[in-house]
Amino acid sequence: MPETRLDGNQRPEEDYLSSKLLQNSPPRQRSILIEAASVFAESRRSYRVIHGSLTQLPNKVRNYVEENARLCKPDTIHICDGSERENEMLTYVLRKDGMLKKLHKYENCWLARTDPADVARVERLTYISTPLKRDTVPTPKYGAKSQLGNWMDPEDMDNELNMRFPDCMKGRTMFVIPFSMGPVGSPLSKIGIQLTDSAYVVASMRIMTRMGDQVLEALGDSNFIKCLHSVGRPLPLTAPLHNNWPCNPKMTIIAHLPHKNEIHSFGSGYGGNSLLGKKCLALRLGSNLGREEGWLAEHMLILGLENLDTGKKRYIAAAFPSACGKTNLAMMTPSLSNYKVTCVGDDIAWMRFDENGVLRAINPEAGFFGVAPGTSMKTNPIAMKTCLKNTVFTNVAETSDGGVFWEGLESEVDPNVRIRSWLGDEDWKKDNSDRPAAHPNSRFCTPAAQCPIMDPLWEDPKGVPIDAIVFGGRRPQGVPLVYESFNWQHGVFIGASMRSESTAAAEHKAKMIMHDPFAMRPFFGYNFGDYLKHWLSMGEKENVHLPKIFHVNWFRKSADNKFIWPGFGENARVLDWIVRRCDGEDIAKHTAIGLVPKQDTLNLAGMEEAVDMEELFSLPKEFWQNEVNAIYKYFDEQVNEDLPNDIMHELHNLEERIQAEL
Repeated sequence: MPETRLDGNQRPEEDYLSSKLLQNSPPRQRSILIEAASVFAESRRSYRVIHGSLTQLPNKVRNYVEENARLCKPDTIHICDGSERENEMLTYVLRKDGMLKKLHKYENCWLARTDPADVARVERLTYISTPLKRDTVPTPKYGAKSQLGNWMDPEDMDNELNMRFPDCMKGRTMFVIPFSMGPVGSPLSKIGIQLTDSAYVVASMRIMTRMGDQVLEALGDSNFIKCLHSVGRPLPLTAPLHNNWPCNPKMTIIAHLPHKNEIHSFGSGYGGNSLLGKKCLALRLGSNLGREEGWLAEHMLILGLENLDTGKKRYIAAAFPSACGKTNLAMMTPSLSNYKVTCVGDDIAWMRFDENGVLRAINPEAGFFGVAPGTSMKTNPIAMKTCLKNTVFTNVAETSDGGVFWEGLESEVDPNVRIRSWLGDEDWKKDNSDRPAAHPNSRFCTPAAQCPIMDPLWEDPKGVPIDAIVFGGRRPQGVPLVYESFNWQHGVFIGASMRSESTAAAEHKAKMIMHDPFAMRPFFGYNFGDYLKHWLSMGEKENVHLPKIFHVNWFRKSADNKFIWPGFGENARVLDWIVRRCDGEDIAKHTAIGLVPKQDTLNLAGMEEAVDMEELFSLPKEFWQNEVNAIYKYFDEQVNEDLPNDIMHELHNLEERIQAEL
């Protein structure tokens, strides 16, 4: 019989045999209890702890680990401490297993290539499970399929999970990851425990969250978010791996159980599906917790904008769909020399009103999980300076001198180097290939702390004060560069009616204009109608300072299909107008859709490119009539009876203004 127990010390039946309960039992009962203790001990001895000690875990965490170890049957257990030595050991193991390759051109950078079937978030396989379907999604009209989330009955969900997780970690190590979303100890932060059989996930979670012993100390015996993940490929393998990347696409599921504060992810190693602190906790469960506790969990960047002439600083939160420029804006190098941008976060914001009625926001993440293609020294020099050390790159191309390549870096790579594509194409050349060098959703996972423009308050436990909220997306036609809402309720309507061209961050293939309210369509943790009511309720609070709400569109195109606005650093000119509006300057005029800049109030001084401002701000009547009809149809079919009356009232008002004013 094996001599080790879960923590590698005394055997479990020895604890029991020394107990007073057993010693005081009659002989016959004692023999039965001894046999039962041995059977129980044997069930716990199919694995051993190779790093850390279960006895030093808080009781609730230990129980959670032991329960799932019995379910998943890993060979060994590794309790993560978050140390540099641990990370070096894990990257060594990943390198030995062929999952990571060292990029010698940079400091401590690594390349992973996934199975081509595991490259993006799988929205169609992502579920929220609640007793009542209406708690998760509105009831669509006319029998349409809901586009606002996927629901599954708890009993059916239990069946699905029970088909997958038993014995799923055989032959593998179960890693125990204690992590904090938000600064450790902040009243705005949440703590999770993720169990995973992927060392790649551990290395990435170490970058994206605060991870390790300090989290366990802060947790104590409090409750935590339970996160269970498996790649779904127990050993020995029954089929070969692609790119040494374990995954099980045919059995993939990402499940959220809000009533239990649990997340279960199976079959995918891709970050959006496996780093459970990110979209799963920070947005889907986070939005649920925000509704219950009176705050907001949003798919938003947070930036600081300081006017160097006046010394005044404003903070802006902005919601764009994935791959629509959040990271570029959060790390912008302004073209206006009197402004300085600092980054608080590039993807997620948790916001709540403080005791003085100020809306404060934290970035719950500790890293950037950025889209690589399109990022360059021209478009985002700050991101490039950030990601060329201590970074895990996934599905980018590799250069023969030990560097990385993706679409957008053509002018920044030595033309004499050879390029190997993410699919393994040797000596890849753009002119000779009909497929890109890097996957369109390839990523860099890099620590936020090494970003050269991180805001001094980015880890302030109180958060930063938000002055403006900005919505936006990819709209090639009809939507102007910037406009301001008339009031909070109108601003909530603008967020609710957001539409954007689809991107590669999820599994959508063709480009199409999709409804993406609040840039949260894939991330709502509860009924969208109730979500709107929650946002509207913020405007009804007494003694609070409501931020102004705006909409921007960097992506409008001309008749010859070219971008009208140059974007990137020039977007500082739009932010300048936004903060001046926050200061109360009379620089806006009324239009049917909102308040737009008065003539010559957008600072265009020193622009190298001529911009057709008339076309950029034109509001074609037919376009906006079609827009209203599309929003009516969407609200009617998708939100149906759960749509708040105030939002429908705003849509009626928009329709009337378009008819009367355009």
